[in-house]
Amino acid sequence: MSYRVRSSYSGPNKKILEFNYEVVQLNQLQWQAFVHQRNPLASALMSKMRMDTQERPLVKLMSLQLLVSLGLNPAQIQLISGFIDTYIKLNPEEKIRFEAELATIESTQQEDVMQIVTSWMEQGIEQGIERGRKQGELAMLNRLLNRRFGSLSPQLQERIENLPIPQLEELGEALLDFTAIEDLEAWFTGK
Repeated sequence: MSYRVRSSYSGPNKKILEFNYEVVQLNQLQWQAFVHQRNPLASALMSKMRMDTQERPLVKLMSLQLLVSLGLNPAQIQLISGFIDTYIKLNPEEKIRFEAELATIESTQQEDVMQIVTSWMEQGIEQGIERGRKQGELAMLNRLLNRRFGSLSPQLQERIENLPIPQLEELGEALLDFTAIEDLEAWFTGK
């Protein structure tokens, strides 16, 4: 279903702007109609179109197949595949069906699709490692600071939590020289 929208802006004695456009509701479009469109936008937006619940793994696979067939550069593929993955998050049962469908396609295309899926997994692992590293740094700093100065104010705690890992490491080293809570506050003033 689409709607025709017309709007205009008029000033005194003249019409300045006029817009005529259609509003398209993606959830009203059938994804099957876009499978053969050689268009990156079609590949991305299929994930927002009308589909039955059991079609989700197939739609994800078809979107990725279309995407890899377009000859885009890796950055474009990553951007669009991220959109697809955001809107079609598969549960464990759907992942099994996705993999079964993937096994039925031509091996070259299968490899290309798996490269995208593998890059999602690698990004997730990297993000998890980075998050775990930051949590470890924060836990150690909190234990040391609490032992040396007692409970920190919520404001100081929040400032520490917002530090990137390299600054958390710097704070950990600087903490060895702190003798009072004012030293911590002064450290932040110097940043």
